[in-house]
Amino acid sequence: MTYRSVFKPDLFKGQTHIVTGGGSGIGRCTAHELASLGAQVAIVGRKIEKLETVKAEIEALGGKVSCHVCDIREEATVKQMIADVIAQHGAIHALVNNAGGQYPSQVKDLSVKGWEAVIRNNLTGGFIVAREAYNQWMAAHGGSIVNIIADIWGGMPTMAHTGAARAGMLNFTESAACEWAQSDVRVNAVAPGWIASSGFDTYDEAMQAELRRLKDKVPLGRYGNEAEVSAAITFLLSPGAAFITGSCIRIDGGVPNARHTWAPVPTDRSKPFDGFPLSTMPKCLS
Repeated sequence: MTYRSVFKPDLFKGQTHIVTGGGSGIGRCTAHELASLGAQVAIVGRKIEKLETVKAEIEALGGKVSCHVCDIREEATVKQMIADVIAQHGAIHALVNNAGGQYPSQVKDLSVKGWEAVIRNNLTGGFIVAREAYNQWMAAHGGSIVNIIADIWGGMPTMAHTGAARAGMLNFTESAACEWAQSDVRVNAVAPGWIASSGFDTYDEAMQAELRRLKDKVPLGRYGNEAEVSAAITFLLSPGAAFITGSCIRIDGGVPNARHTWAPVPTDRSKPFDGFPLSTMPKCLS
């Protein structure tokens, strides 16, 4: 089945879009949606096997996609990846800075090595990719960048390392949006909350048990899905967002608004947007 996007067909026809972390989760879903709308998608990740699986999925539906193995934490590798995309596709119209990763840990137990690894993955890597996309192509031709952060509002207890990195990426987004506006490069962010994707299954059993419980804390009464994040990314890349830069869209079901003075009211009235036919429920929730 083809992707059920709410956006018009061929919206991105003739464009090249890079999606980092395109081998799974939100990146995989976003790559599918952008390809379904006519974009040539360059998916980036560390494992060629995962990228090739997604490539086969997209091509089976008539989409155009290329795979690029790259560790975004390594500057020289990123520089070469951006050059390779330009050489293969002739342009970079958009970048979805999605790659990242983390693990649960209290601050008192965090090692410097663990802290620096997550900061490099979720902040430094995104900066390097954005800078190179800008310097090598967008500065002269314009473009759009969407950075994927997280629901950092009010802190992230047990995830301080990624919270700090994602908060830094939000500030980077706001700063780059101002500096790069002269080149007609828009830079925005999307902040997913609790999204039921394959990432849930990467956590240990204790964290998975917590995830099964947290749904009751969401005012809309459910977890979000990958297609709901992809739709926000796609909007920010679209011509309809031509006057939006330096902004962040929250996709979190209202969780940051659930103050301690408010008791959750159970509801099942919020219906998800199931735009991605290949999406599957995380094993830990099924």
